[in-house]
Amino acid sequence: MKNLSLVALFALAANPVSAEETRQLGAHEHGVGQLDIAFDGTQIAMELRAPGADIVGFEYEAQSVDDRAKVDAAVATLARPLDLFSLPSAAGCSVVQASASLESEEEHESHGDAHAHEDHGDEDHADHAHEAGHTEFHAEYLVNCADPAAASVISFAYFDTFPNALELEVQVISDKGATAFEVERDAPTLDLRGMF
Repeated sequence: MKNLSLVALFALAANPVSAEETRQLGAHEHGVGQLDIAFDGTQIAMELRAPGADIVGFEYEAQSVDDRAKVDAAVATLARPLDLFSLPSAAGCSVVQASASLESEEEHESHGDAHAHEDHGDEDHADHAHEAGHTEFHAEYLVNCADPAAASVISFAYFDTFPNALELEVQVISDKGATAFEVERDAPTLDLRGMF
């Protein structure tokens, strides 16, 4: 039940622009992901969305064994949030729940639309396949902390793990309100002092 309240908190605090961007996979910018963080008592909920190119280096549907292996490895890595977003040990945090998946634009369009352009030449068909092949990784985490107020600084090993990722647009929600941040590869730390 508590998880529902955290999801509702994200939904209420999300501005219309970011909500629209998360609905349409093609609306993302390569190198830029979105991380939402909500503090609720001793729990911290996080939701990450990142373009496929940022995580595995490509956005088309994985066809080869090598590409599928990259996707599987990325999903496994994304399912370990405290390896990607390090919290101070004084906070005493542990993962309660973590899930990660790859979503593709094809999942959101009808099969009729996907086959409507087969009459084009090979080059046009390849361009269409590339355009329609946008993928996005999505991960959700629930972390419990003995002292969540001590989770005042987050270090982003995420950027070391995923070399194509350049920036995360971060929205933090706590009992003091919502605040937006940009965390970049060259400054991979988020200072949350004052949010509690």
